[in-house]
Amino acid sequence: MIQKQAVPDSRIIDSLVNDYKFNVDTLLLLPIGADADALVYRARLRDGSEYFVKLKRGHEHDVSVTIARLLYDSGIKQIIPPIMTVHGQPIQKVGDFTLIVYPFIEGKDGLTRPLGEDHWATLGKVLRRVHDFKLPEPIQKQVRRETYSPKWREAVRSLLLQIETDFDGDESALKLAEFMTAQRTRIHHLVDQSEHLAREMSKRSPTFVLCHSDIHGGNVLIDSSDRLYVVDWDEPIMAPKERDLMFIGGGVGNVWNKPAEEESFYGGYGQTDVDTLALAYYRHERIVEDIALYGHDLLRTTDGGEDRPEMLNQMVAMFDTNGAVDMACKTDRG
Repeated sequence: MIQKQAVPDSRIIDSLVNDYKFNVDTLLLLPIGADADALVYRARLRDGSEYFVKLKRGHEHDVSVTIARLLYDSGIKQIIPPIMTVHGQPIQKVGDFTLIVYPFIEGKDGLTRPLGEDHWATLGKVLRRVHDFKLPEPIQKQVRRETYSPKWREAVRSLLLQIETDFDGDESALKLAEFMTAQRTRIHHLVDQSEHLAREMSKRSPTFVLCHSDIHGGNVLIDSSDRLYVVDWDEPIMAPKERDLMFIGGGVGNVWNKPAEEESFYGGYGQTDVDTLALAYYRHERIVEDIALYGHDLLRTTDGGEDRPEMLNQMVAMFDTNGAVDMACKTDRG
């Protein structure tokens, strides 16, 4: 997890001044986003214009911003393209980190504002265009590909073993260990079913398309003029289209779990055959990944500070009625 002091504000401002020629007035850290390897800021210039500034650990983000720019240039205006540096680059290296700058869009995300029927149809049209987009071969070779890796399943099994032993930690860690113990049977089922579905998927040869990979409510933004944007293109992947479609009706964040929403979405997406086995795999695997990540952060680190109780709440909420676990199990039952 990035600590704020990892890169002083003064160094970020220096980059905005020198590499973007911004006359910066203020730089404000925003308490949003679930990416432990990123910090986000709101930069206000002296002329009143504002920008969204993302600081990412590492220098491997060139392909994601290139893809966002290609999609925008192809006519998908619901994607916010990165601002180019004075050197004509979509990213700027700041020490061991990557700086990416976007226009700041004032709005609410899909976790806090329900999408209307037109929004769902628009989202469907956007994802269909993304899935139909043909990446240039040299760029496609740089994009990760689906492998149905056991990484997260193994991580969760390790966490379950850990909480069987004498365990110590802060209040959030102890509460999570208690919750995981109480939900042990369900968690084991989720992991085992994800593994079974992964084996079945690996026997198939589905068509791989460009996927956003994290198209949940938090990454859909509705601005003050009711326009929809799809944000956070940091982790594109070549995978079956269900890698994205699993979020529609998947209950992530305890939203997007109503049949009428799916109907409106597919009205925009258009005719398509949805592989329910792939849908079930991705919904199970997403939950397993979240358990692994929350479990690691809360049980094996002291990171997060005041955010730790909220991380615990988000983990527990996955098991609520019509939450992500419920929707995954319903998909599995067909």
